[in-house]
Amino acid sequence: MNKILTTALVSLGLLLGGCQSAYYGAMEKVGYHKRDIMVDRVKDAKESQQEAQEQFSSALEEMQALLNHDGGDLEKAYNKAKDEYESAQEAADDVSNRINKVEDVAEALFDEWQGEIGEISKASLRSKSQAKLKETRRSYEQLIRSMRRAESKMPPILTSMKDNMLYLKHNLNAQTIGAIKGEFASLQSDISGLIKEMNKSIDESNRFIAAMESGN
Repeated sequence: MNKILTTALVSLGLLLGGCQSAYYGAMEKVGYHKRDIMVDRVKDAKESQQEAQEQFSSALEEMQALLNHDGGDLEKAYNKAKDEYESAQEAADDVSNRINKVEDVAEALFDEWQGEIGEISKASLRSKSQAKLKETRRSYEQLIRSMRRAESKMPPILTSMKDNMLYLKHNLNAQTIGAIKGEFASLQSDISGLIKEMNKSIDESNRFIAAMESGN
């Protein structure tokens, strides 16, 4: 879909007051069906997870640089670490928003699919469509579980980062930095676990997208 048309449709969705059913209806009129929207939203969610991986890694690197501070501008190092923490929070919020959008269109797609199956008069075709719906729903549920599992690992990490940043803010000196070094290994481990979990979710996304695009 070209960018001008996409922009126009997004604007239409906003004018409709954010009503998703109206938005889906408007998109369908120009040949952009719920299945297409779902694939695009899974791609968006996957990309947001990839961006979050990079951002959490960057935040970890800046915190490590701050903890290994060797006499330069301490406040500048703190501000860089703080900025990366805030960017990680924004990235986490984006991941959650994108997953929510996947769930919204999935619910609409499956409801529509189930309803249309009831309109198929031939029993053999109705049975095949029902089986395909069941298979797609099972694949989707596996995907969304993987996404939510990765998502759930972000809040504890962000809380730990926030605690450390606030602690440092109140008394920014070498002694204070030394006091939180013991927690850094745990934070490293948690972020490593997050990245691994996101990689699993990204792999699930790729499998789901391939299956939806191939029609299998």
